[in-house]
Amino acid sequence: MANSKYEYVKSFEVEDEIMLPIIIVVHIDNRDFSRFSEVHEFVKPNDKRALELMNECAKAVLEQFPDIIFSYGFCDEYSFVFKKQTKFYHRRASKILSLIISYFSTIYVTKWKELFPQTEMRFPPSFQSRVISCASMEVLQSYLAWRQRDCHLSNQYNTCLWELIRNGKSETEAQEILKGTQKQEKNELLYQGFNINYKEQETIFRQGTCILKTEVQHIVKYKQDGSPVQRLRMKAIKVHSKNIASRSFWNDYLCLCRELGHFEEDANKIKPEYVKSFLHVSKLMPSTWIVIRIDGCHFHRFSDVHEFEKPNDARALNLMNSCAVSVLEEFKDIVFSYGVSDEYSFVLKKESQLYQRRSSEIVSAVVSLFSSMYTMKWKEFFPQKELKHPPYFDGRAVCYPTSEILLDYLAWRQVDCHINNQYNTCFWMLVKSGKSKSEAQNYLKGTQAQEKHELLTRLSGIIDYYNTLPLMFRQGSSVFWDKQEEEEIANQGKDAVGKCYKVVVDHCNIIEKSFWEAHPEILGEKFNGNFSSGSYGSLRRITCCDCKVSKLARSNNLSLPEQPATNFL
Repeated sequence: MANSKYEYVKSFEVEDEIMLPIIIVVHIDNRDFSRFSEVHEFVKPNDKRALELMNECAKAVLEQFPDIIFSYGFCDEYSFVFKKQTKFYHRRASKILSLIISYFSTIYVTKWKELFPQTEMRFPPSFQSRVISCASMEVLQSYLAWRQRDCHLSNQYNTCLWELIRNGKSETEAQEILKGTQKQEKNELLYQGFNINYKEQETIFRQGTCILKTEVQHIVKYKQDGSPVQRLRMKAIKVHSKNIASRSFWNDYLCLCRELGHFEEDANKIKPEYVKSFLHVSKLMPSTWIVIRIDGCHFHRFSDVHEFEKPNDARALNLMNSCAVSVLEEFKDIVFSYGVSDEYSFVLKKESQLYQRRSSEIVSAVVSLFSSMYTMKWKEFFPQKELKHPPYFDGRAVCYPTSEILLDYLAWRQVDCHINNQYNTCFWMLVKSGKSKSEAQNYLKGTQAQEKHELLTRLSGIIDYYNTLPLMFRQGSSVFWDKQEEEEIANQGKDAVGKCYKVVVDHCNIIEKSFWEAHPEILGEKFNGNFSSGSYGSLRRITCCDCKVSKLARSNNLSLPEQPATNFL
């Protein structure tokens, strides 16, 4: 990130490192699974395809992240257990949970067609996650036993519920019949009422699924005589067990004992309240602006593999912008967002109570939805390119106490956009002129902004070339709800005139206070003092919150200063 006078805002970022030797568990679950399952007509009480899709996603996560050694899931949730000594992203909770849930969300969309070839995904899946810190193997054992008990209890209840509904009871009547019943009573209801032996139900429904890593022999090459050369390698496998927290199950897989430790004794009585005492909830400071910043992970490699245009690919940037629009439409507490390259910052209003201001849930929900949308919308922006490997993002939440500091944060990001874009434009123009990448780097080392301007003019043959580049490249993208008055909008094939709030994607100077003066409703404040009297406008994508119409609109009577503001540099 570039140096500027706004860099002081980095001091508000709080590290959330999980200290050794605490065992890290990431728990994820679907944000609105009831609605998602209804819309996509999942079989009740269990859809085996949906469960296998979750299992495939979990397996992909273990294969992608070597430090995850074990996972357990059922219904719409999964728990991932890291090696005890993991240094994965230096044990920062927000980065760990956001990367896992982002990758999981992307894989869910990617593999959907494999499990549901006849069903179109109608809206993006979105998950939330949190980090559970297990202080000892005893806590981990209790946690796993607790989750498997929940699997059994919820599946038994749902099996009874849906059998009653299928036999004529309303959902309310079925719930009333099951109220207060014990496990044995439910078993008897299933057997006597519906001739179902619960113990003969499929294990994937009753016991959940474990994905774990174990050592297997792998052929790496063949000798001249044709005999194989084998090496031990870690492979993710799927297993089912009626007691994943037992010593016997754990001892069957030596890698678990080696990377995590042994269970001293079987967990006989499960006390959820004991486990819950370790589930600390980190809440963000009240009455502060919350910023969720997400960044692409390994996006240099991702852009190379997918042959993005250098230094800027307008399709890739517009894909990011489209995802940001979807996030704003989903989370109404987000009042503004700013994006450049492979990052986006989302600003939640000061009084927001989204997820009761629980950091992990806010971060994971935003990152998950953004990741799902990126994968779903890929073909819209890259119709001729296959998605060769899944994109994923990390995220974090930062609180800013005043509007002034928040605006300095956004200014910092726009300064970064300008400096990096100017450098990258020079770099790639030098490379395209015949220099190697190392020669281009050495040539640009220590150069100032004016020197880069002159270099671009000389190489391109166009006076003031840098300022002819699209505003999206030079100033990034701002996405926010904007009140449009007396505008004609298409509504069910008819023209209508009215007022509504719409999500606007604009490419403007957000460092100058005149932007915020022109849009006081974004921060909910009126600005005092003398500000520069500039008006801002450009090509904007508009989405109406009521009529759901999306179109392009240009404010022809507005103009943007072509020269970057002096405080850009």
